[in-house]
Amino acid sequence: MKKYLVKAYKGRKRRIALIVAGIIINILFSFVMYRLGLPFFFDTIGTVMVTAAAGVFPGIITGVFTNVFCMFYNESSLFFAFINAFAAIITAQFIKYCDFSRKGRNILLILSLALFSGVTSTAVQWWLYRDVQYSAFADMGRAIADYLGSSVLFGFMITNVLLNILDKGIAVLIAILFIRFIPDDTLNDIRNAGWRQAPPSTEETKSFKLFGRGVFHSVGGRMVVSSLAVTIILVVIMANIGLNQYFENSKSEKIEEAWNAVTFAAEYIDTDKIEDYIKNGEEVEGYLETEELLRNIRNNALGVKYLYVVRVDKKKCTFIFDLDSVDNEGYSPGDQVDIEEEFKEYVPNLLKGEIVGPIESKYTWGWVSTVYYPVTDDGGRVVCYVGADVSMNYLEEYATQFLVKVLLILSGFFILITAFAIWITSVYTAYPISTMASRVESFSVNGDEQETLDSNVKAIRALDIRTGDEVEKLYKAICDMTLNQAEQMRAIRRLSESTAMMQDGLIITMADMVESRDSDTGAHIQKTAAYVKIIVEALERKGYYAEKITPKFMSDVVRSAPLHDVGKINIPDGILNKPGKLTDEEYEIMKTHTTAGKKIMENAIGTVRGENYLKEARNMAAYHHERWDGRGYPEGLHGEVIPLSARIMAVADVFDALTSPRVYKPAFPLEKALSILQEGAGTQFDPKCVEVFMDSLPEVKVILKKFNPDVPDM
Repeated sequence: MKKYLVKAYKGRKRRIALIVAGIIINILFSFVMYRLGLPFFFDTIGTVMVTAAAGVFPGIITGVFTNVFCMFYNESSLFFAFINAFAAIITAQFIKYCDFSRKGRNILLILSLALFSGVTSTAVQWWLYRDVQYSAFADMGRAIADYLGSSVLFGFMITNVLLNILDKGIAVLIAILFIRFIPDDTLNDIRNAGWRQAPPSTEETKSFKLFGRGVFHSVGGRMVVSSLAVTIILVVIMANIGLNQYFENSKSEKIEEAWNAVTFAAEYIDTDKIEDYIKNGEEVEGYLETEELLRNIRNNALGVKYLYVVRVDKKKCTFIFDLDSVDNEGYSPGDQVDIEEEFKEYVPNLLKGEIVGPIESKYTWGWVSTVYYPVTDDGGRVVCYVGADVSMNYLEEYATQFLVKVLLILSGFFILITAFAIWITSVYTAYPISTMASRVESFSVNGDEQETLDSNVKAIRALDIRTGDEVEKLYKAICDMTLNQAEQMRAIRRLSESTAMMQDGLIITMADMVESRDSDTGAHIQKTAAYVKIIVEALERKGYYAEKITPKFMSDVVRSAPLHDVGKINIPDGILNKPGKLTDEEYEIMKTHTTAGKKIMENAIGTVRGENYLKEARNMAAYHHERWDGRGYPEGLHGEVIPLSARIMAVADVFDALTSPRVYKPAFPLEKALSILQEGAGTQFDPKCVEVFMDSLPEVKVILKKFNPDVPDM
């Protein structure tokens, strides 16, 4: 095992130990401050220390998990996890561009951390509680607000920033002492522990980054966006389910309270005095006692905001009792109001004496759900109704508060997930691929001298990529390929031929990688290449397109066939291997594999000297989904405007797709597949290509039985 691998192993253990130590330091200091009731947190000391020693991702881990564990003694700590995570990001950016040992720059770091932490933590506290956590802190903030003549919130913010200057100053000071105390070798081991290849020098890192600047959609960016998108979608779904469940349960409970209230109230209303109540109100004996009873019922019915007794006719509602929620300032006995629009459809039911509700209504003053229960006399005749309104406003307020808390809690984890996605993509995919591509490019363009070739081979092997996945496998294949290529050059001294062989090998490897990503296309490139060979040879035998079909063309087409789907390297796995039907958006993304394949082939052509078969590979990759009638993609070409190689591939590609099983369909019988091809002749396919394919069925069946023995025969 190489020396740096031993160091990497030790460095990883030290990095983990450092993260654990940082979390413990944060928790201990924070716990002491919390128990003493002091307006300091000191929960970023370990975060800044770990970030300074190990980098931004370990720092973010330390910050977020600090707040997770602090939640056991301070429930609100999880709302501030994102602040601790951002402290790691700010520190890492500062160290990246500034000298950590210069006092002036350290003051700038302290002020940056204090300003961000002070402003955001105050905003969070105010948003959640309309106040701050510590009384001494609150008194100081109000005093500053009075002195400045500003708002209380601004006073709190100034106070918090000032306190954070001390808080973050101590954190930065401890981090500086730690960095100076730890040996340089140990520090380098910790910082390089994340690499899955030989740690590059500063100059190498810069050159690799410059190499990747022309990439439109980076692997890292795609990974980060995908991870965040999935996380956000899951959070939204879970939050929505939780809120809906809570809302429905709470609403049911409150409405049940309302039903109990109106049912109970209906039993205590003297139906013989209803007319007197309407005419004389409080002057009638027993009115006030009944009103007080109704008020007690309302006050004991949780969630019931209004309770009233009314008589309903076709157009009017006459109030008998009305217990408004504040100071009993509702309608007086005998007051009549027009029936509101929301209730008109229920009037027939009310006139029949039926139980009505719940009815949901929204007014300028709030959202309520209303229930009506009939009050009957001794003869069973309905003389009036008891109504109750349940306020739903608090449910909306709860939902808003809940979403705010979820957003605050998850923001820290979003940062952690983003950092993890960037890290995992960088060290396992983006950086290894970038370094490999850079080295391979150097190998292919830096001259044909044997000494140069040997030097480039050593540079590639010096990367020593050890990701333990397909990237490492590709790297080893490239190492073997480049070494073999250099050895061939040493033996035969023919640079042009050697370079072409290397590039061909790389591109074929790329085609194999594309196929290996697609779980549904077993042996697709072998089968389509075989069918293409059958078609082009049959066209030549019949004399079709004689001016085009030369021996070189036939060779180029057969050699190019495996590369027709090379553009699928750009298609996300979720779309490429989706078990069901693609959506319109997904299908549009899938269609881009033609233009991507064209671009890849054109780039490859640009690196190869002289005429080569990749020009036909470009045509097949770009246009094998064009249709004879012009309704294909990507450019809508028609007829013989479509390159002949692409027209040949269209027949071979569709036939293989029809006769091969997919997760969403079984393989079609041969007879059905051939029928579909014949139906498409002259619309989807070049009719001559279909004709010679049908004439060559014995050869086709040999290939079909070799790779698809389960396909039913004719």
